[in-house]
Amino acid sequence: MGMNLKLPFLNSEDSLPGGVTRPTWVVLDLSGPYPERQPGSPLAALLSRTESVEALAARVQKLRAASWLHGVLVRFGEFTASPASAHAVRGILASLAAEKRVVAYLPQLTMTSLIAASGAGELVAPESAEVNLGGFGVESTFLGEFLKKRGIEFENLRVREYKAALTRFSQDHMDDHNREQLQAYLDGLEAAWANDLAAARGVSPGVAAGWISADLTSAQAALEAGVITKVAYEDELIGPASRPFEAVLDLLTPHRPANAKAGRVAVVPLIGTIITGKSRTNPVPLPLLGGPMAGSDTVVEALRRAKEDKATKAVVLYVNSGGGSALASDLIWREVATSEKPVVVVMGEYAASGGYYVATHARAIVASPYTLTGSIGVVSGKPVMTEFNRRHGLNPERVGRDRALMYSPSRPYTDEERDHVEKGILEVYDRFTARVAEGRNLSRERVNELGRGRIWSGHDALERGLIDELGDLSTGLARARELAGLPHDAPAWNVTPKNHGPLPQFAQEAAQAASVSVGVWPFGNERVLTWFDQDVRVR
Repeated sequence: MGMNLKLPFLNSEDSLPGGVTRPTWVVLDLSGPYPERQPGSPLAALLSRTESVEALAARVQKLRAASWLHGVLVRFGEFTASPASAHAVRGILASLAAEKRVVAYLPQLTMTSLIAASGAGELVAPESAEVNLGGFGVESTFLGEFLKKRGIEFENLRVREYKAALTRFSQDHMDDHNREQLQAYLDGLEAAWANDLAAARGVSPGVAAGWISADLTSAQAALEAGVITKVAYEDELIGPASRPFEAVLDLLTPHRPANAKAGRVAVVPLIGTIITGKSRTNPVPLPLLGGPMAGSDTVVEALRRAKEDKATKAVVLYVNSGGGSALASDLIWREVATSEKPVVVVMGEYAASGGYYVATHARAIVASPYTLTGSIGVVSGKPVMTEFNRRHGLNPERVGRDRALMYSPSRPYTDEERDHVEKGILEVYDRFTARVAEGRNLSRERVNELGRGRIWSGHDALERGLIDELGDLSTGLARARELAGLPHDAPAWNVTPKNHGPLPQFAQEAAQAASVSVGVWPFGNERVLTWFDQDVRVR
């Protein structure tokens, strides 16, 4: 399968070869996590040094329009994107490969980097490339025994058996239901991976799936198996008529304004744990609770701003969330369900539990085959510090009604209190399944079969009617334009809440970041959650 590429790549000298007035090849570097969207807030956008999928798409659009450009070398560095983001990058590179010659250079052959690189027409790796094609796996540390030894136990009330949000704290091992759903999710990811690589390399999905278990350890072995198209070092590909992307910016045609006459599409982000109140970021690196938090007030305000904007004819709600507060999820759901303008939900790496709840009444739901979704279930609980307090000489004293203090960690629930909490979460579960049944046109019985807290890959969710199609943000934007009767090039705009108070929004965010006063529990007094343990990192 040897190929003579003879690509005119990067040269240390500035001058182009004689007779060449413009570079014929451009080098595009890809490294980092590649989130789907740029940060929505001015402060976060200013501080972010990470390129997004959105920004990459804009770069590639410029390269596609460059008539003088023959090809692009996509040079993968430390590519740490999630499989869902990598799949979006794949689509962008495939759109470029439809018009230009695209070569992906991969010093590290990993499951995720190959998803993204499979959008290129040719895949090249150096002889010394690191090869890690061992499939997908997840690892979760259970803290139940650790906490118990320190005098802390955990009340974990859930609906139903697959709902695993708090089991890491209440149990000392993974139960059979959780293991079953995680394995099925990983199987769905590997099936999607095999489909992507098979399409790129012109083999059957069965052959591509076999690469995972083929014990490939070198670039040469990957070449012989058909995973890549050539083994070569970067200096063997370089030539004098190429330049890095940044060096050709002045040669790229400015982006043609989109057709805004008929209207536009609003994009509203919902990223992170769903909470009531304003969106914020928890800087404390706690399991499940650190990172961005999508406040219902902020998301609802953005959705209403999109509704009120006369030029906006459709809305895309981009969801990358494992859920959170049942109350906050329902408030956001209401804005989606009552919108007279069509709302399309696009799912990112996660759209589970409350992240699925908010999507149920969208006109269309788009997910990556690698999305983790579903988890239609409810959970509630609390830590019990009785033994911990005894060991450390702490003595909480109560005055007033016990029911008023039922969520206190100083003692377990009484039987009556436990019945009260279970009644409440069952009511939320019934409401959740009713939302899904109505929004997705399924029977309540079928929703319960698909629910019970179980997660699904986007690939499996499509087969079960929980989503409408596989794709990414560009797919969702195309669907929104179609539903609103807009032309295919109608513009999209990122919705942010209006400014509040006398200070510009930027100054307010800077002040909040400087004060950094964040509680450990982000849900206030709420204890009923449509939440999935978001700490599932595929490796």
